[in-house]
Amino acid sequence: MAAIDSSIVNVSLPVIQRQFDVDLDQVSLVITAYMITFLLFIPLTNWLKNRVGYYHLYMASIIIFILGSALCSISNSIDMLVLSRVIQAIGGGSIAPVSLAILSESFPENERGSAIGWWGIGNVMGPALGPTLGGVLTEYLGWQAIFYVNLPIGIIAILMNMRYLNFLKARKRINLPFDFKGYLLFICFIVLLQFTLTSTSDKFGFTSWQFISGVLLTVLSLWLFIRFSRRPSALLDLSVFRVAAFNRAFIIVALRSLALFGGMFFLPFLLQGYLKYTEIQSALLILPNALVMLLTRPMAGKMADAGEIRNISVFGIVLVSASFFLFAQINTGTPVWFIILSMIVRGLGISFLIAPVSTAMLNAVSQSQTATATSLNSLMLQLGGSVGIAISGSMHTYINDHYLSKGYETTLAEHYALRDGFLFTAVLMLVTLIPAFKLPHKVERELKHKEALG
Repeated sequence: MAAIDSSIVNVSLPVIQRQFDVDLDQVSLVITAYMITFLLFIPLTNWLKNRVGYYHLYMASIIIFILGSALCSISNSIDMLVLSRVIQAIGGGSIAPVSLAILSESFPENERGSAIGWWGIGNVMGPALGPTLGGVLTEYLGWQAIFYVNLPIGIIAILMNMRYLNFLKARKRINLPFDFKGYLLFICFIVLLQFTLTSTSDKFGFTSWQFISGVLLTVLSLWLFIRFSRRPSALLDLSVFRVAAFNRAFIIVALRSLALFGGMFFLPFLLQGYLKYTEIQSALLILPNALVMLLTRPMAGKMADAGEIRNISVFGIVLVSASFFLFAQINTGTPVWFIILSMIVRGLGISFLIAPVSTAMLNAVSQSQTATATSLNSLMLQLGGSVGIAISGSMHTYINDHYLSKGYETTLAEHYALRDGFLFTAVLMLVTLIPAFKLPHKVERELKHKEALG
């Protein structure tokens, strides 16, 4: 459910936009609110599981997710829908990391890989099924169905938890101190960053006092958070940024998230808005992207495990960039096979980009820093996606207004704004090649050997 809800809304955004009669940057909050809330809960997962235990944390996550889904389905305004998505994300954002931690600690080492492998299929199938399921439900039952479909599944999950996960109650709890100051500064940074990015919409501009003050306060909160993170028991151990190899991989993750989430945000509006495809037709056109990822991710993972890093990372970046160049060429009269080809190229590129970069990041740090590196990777994925969508929404508004001021008709101005957005994303992906060429050609395992000897 949590994996599907990260992508099921995308195809329904144009329908939601029309029903509530809001701008593109306003409807983007339906996605970014979920992502930001998820982002804010990542640093809390480890502390909460020690404080309340896996069983109660996992059960509470599913219950809150169901509650948020119910509220989303009855929302009668964009503000209520965004608030309901926040509640939904409080639960959904915890489901994936908590469930993975339960598997990792409950299965013996000789069975852990298989258990996590089955868990990973759910993570891949979620994004694969999300757009298609969203399109079918939206077209036949309305956009509200993409949320209330979670209710019966969630109730089954609760009953299964009560039946099969009671053994988790026996786990010892640890009352660790919580870094309130660090977490408060982290929240301030995330909220201020999002406000600053969204302040560049129709209401404010880059020279407005809202934007300038937002930039200054965002930088200040980030500086204070970094400074407080030097203390013992800090929210996050930022010493990993002293490792150059980690920084290169981290930059790739950041730029990749900006490009992928931001660029794909435009796609439903191109297919349904300009090309006039129905919701289900758009969903079926997007589906090949996810299916290719499903089929090729295991192969990319095996290549990364075998040690290939730099070459397949560069190959993946080039393919993803090429897919956005192809998206920019789509126009009225473009054959369906061309759109499907663009989706296949994108899915193949993402498969060959994610596994090697993650491997390079984790191999760059010591074993004691692995948990921090993993958290920062998840944080950057969500933060980059949220920032990418916010920037894309603001950029689309400016470019669209630019073409309208030149006398272009509304439909044509919208198409050119979407096209320029895809081209910008393609170029941004190519910038990622700079740190990618500095990745190790093979996996470096010296740190692990040193730890084993030490």
